[in-house]
Amino acid sequence: MSDPAQTATEEHLPVPHPGLSAPEVAERVARGEVNDVPVRSSRSTTEIVRANVFTRFNAIIGVLFLIILVVGPIQDGLFGFVIVANTAIGIIQELRAKKTLDSLAVIGEAKPTVRRDGAPCAIPTGEIVLDDVIELGPGDKCVVDGRVLEADGLEIDESLLTGEADPVLKRAGDPVMSGSFVVAGGGAFTATKVGREAYAAQLAEEASRFTLVHSELRTGISRILKYVTWMMIPTAAGLIVSQWIVQDHDWREAVRRMVAGIVPMVPEGLVLLTSVAFAIGVIRLGRKQCLVQELPAIEGLARVDVVCLDKTGTLTEGGMDVSELRLLDGAVGDKTDEAHVRQVLGALGEADPRPNASLQAIIDAYPAPARWRCTESLPFSSARKYSGAALSTPDGESGTWLLGAPDVLLAPEAPALAQVEELNARGLRVLLLARAARELDDPRVTDGVRPTGLVVLEQRLRPDAGDTLRYFAEQNVSAKVISGDNAVSVGAVAAKLGLTGAEGPVDARRLPAGREEMGAALDGGAVFGRVTPQQKRDMVGALQARGHTVAMTGDGVNDVLALKDADIGVSMGSGSEATRAVAQIVLLNNSFATLPSVVAEGRRVIGNITRVATLFLTKTVYSVLLAILVVCWQVPYPFLPRHLTLLSTLTIGVPAFFLALAPNKERAKPHFVRRVMRYAIPAGIIAAAATFAAYLLARHHYAGPGALDAETSAATLTLFLISLWVLAIIARPYTWWRIGLVLAMGAGFLVVLVTPWLQHFFALKLVGTTMPWAAVAIAATAAGALESAWRWVDRRFPA
Repeated sequence: MSDPAQTATEEHLPVPHPGLSAPEVAERVARGEVNDVPVRSSRSTTEIVRANVFTRFNAIIGVLFLIILVVGPIQDGLFGFVIVANTAIGIIQELRAKKTLDSLAVIGEAKPTVRRDGAPCAIPTGEIVLDDVIELGPGDKCVVDGRVLEADGLEIDESLLTGEADPVLKRAGDPVMSGSFVVAGGGAFTATKVGREAYAAQLAEEASRFTLVHSELRTGISRILKYVTWMMIPTAAGLIVSQWIVQDHDWREAVRRMVAGIVPMVPEGLVLLTSVAFAIGVIRLGRKQCLVQELPAIEGLARVDVVCLDKTGTLTEGGMDVSELRLLDGAVGDKTDEAHVRQVLGALGEADPRPNASLQAIIDAYPAPARWRCTESLPFSSARKYSGAALSTPDGESGTWLLGAPDVLLAPEAPALAQVEELNARGLRVLLLARAARELDDPRVTDGVRPTGLVVLEQRLRPDAGDTLRYFAEQNVSAKVISGDNAVSVGAVAAKLGLTGAEGPVDARRLPAGREEMGAALDGGAVFGRVTPQQKRDMVGALQARGHTVAMTGDGVNDVLALKDADIGVSMGSGSEATRAVAQIVLLNNSFATLPSVVAEGRRVIGNITRVATLFLTKTVYSVLLAILVVCWQVPYPFLPRHLTLLSTLTIGVPAFFLALAPNKERAKPHFVRRVMRYAIPAGIIAAAATFAAYLLARHHYAGPGALDAETSAATLTLFLISLWVLAIIARPYTWWRIGLVLAMGAGFLVVLVTPWLQHFFALKLVGTTMPWAAVAIAATAAGALESAWRWVDRRFPA
């Protein structure tokens, strides 16, 4: 197989294709031959409204609300208005998130370079037309299908489409598939299929949508709700029989009390609150120029315990500066003076039309010499770790030169490597300029090279990188620096930033190949150099195999495979289009320091939803048990819908909203359902047992007309006080506003009890003093049982 450099020579077109003219573009637009695939960053407004309104639980609650409208009175249908309010909140928050996402997606959208009227111009992907000539360079994604028109060492990675990891060398006339991306070289291709006809158009459209894809949190809530749905049917049947036939209630009263028993079983607010919390998280991160391409990415990053960082562009800024040029002793050649070496470096820089950061620093330091000619070139690739060119001087001397990693181009015993190690230990990046004895198209071109000089590059450290690494250390998140650069150099940079373990950098070429062995080595180290793109992917897999949740950051093409396989991929906004396409999170401001905000936001959302889920599910548990106890004891159901609406609002709905938005730095833990139910089940059992005991006691205490209302009021007081205590436990650790929240909810219930029109509206009036104080005593006993149960659960079922 021929070398990329040879291909570049054969296929280079001295006169680039001018592309389409303006009239030709207009003609194709008129025919509809435009790349009109709607790339959406969010759901449409119609879809948002439909998704929030037409849910299974809104249907259930809606039917029950209609039943109450028939049997009356309206205050027993208050739960229906709560659903309307919650649904409206969900729609409004998601519309706000949509607006933020849409605007951010426009900022982050890559614009391919297209030739029009002989001049290159960057246009949105939706404006590409059939037969457009699209230029390609390292990191560019092929946005439509086409055929190669020009190739200059063009290597394209099609792994995201075919699963084949090795880059494919492209020549003029070869096909190009949308969704692939360039890893080395450059060129141009002609668009042959646009819009929905393109190979990856449907995949790209689907991947670009704002979706609530799989997450443990939402899956766990859905599982809980499924079980609740099945419990509701027999419970409703039992209640209607108990209240209508056995108790011989008026059918309207029987229906009202059946609805009262069913409605609180549905933790409908939990689903909406989760969506709202996610949406608010997206908005908050959007204000910090962080584009969340998939909502569950917020949850995923909250669960991360290992973050893999690429040095270049993450710990260091993209630009570099040449700090020194060292000529090597014993260099062979007629001309080895510094002036000649500077000219060679300048010519090498001119030979690469798309230089990387290292070569750009050389171009800035050494201008291109006059009348030098490049007859053949080999673009840099992260797999090779070097580039090269065949150069011809004005006096006719020719030579083949290589520029790249010293430890790749030189034998291990080469004396120049001692200087390289010394420079790397100071955190400097070093490139070797060497003269090759073989032609560029020789597979063994690096054999027997003659070292000429060392180009010493100084990397610019990101000023905020040290603080970010300290944040991860404080949060018990292990940071692994994984770089293609020399391990010692990377370790020195990491050490300057205060990374623990940076003093023992590991050369990835010496890592074991086995997944288990590699995982053990990764757990033991913090800095890894000379990592190939495939190795980055293997390292992510090895960490995941050891039970880690892995986030990967990167901005280069060599990071794409690892970003795709990581649990969470984080790309820089200035990174290649390929990395932005596969990442779940894009840092549009290119600031690594934004990452702690994303982690903190995820922890806030997940930790708080886990916290408030206990409130919702405690209500579900005690509602089911109360319904069962009522059926078994064959007594009237103690509550009307309005009573449970009041309790739910004061002890769950309002406080849950505030608690869900509170700060929370605790790392998200797995097994959401188990962690929530271990508290909700005992709390629900205690609440149901104590409330039913107070209700039975009240039935013995009260007699005559109005007894049922007095019994209901006593039971409502008991259940409210117990629910308030559950809220007080959930609100821990206390802060001034959490204490104020609990006290405010208690004060709200007190206002209802002492305000005559509210007493009438909610059918609540405490009769006498004996039973109300008995209810308080029962609630206090239940509160003690709750505290004991909470401590027992923590010991018996640790999180």
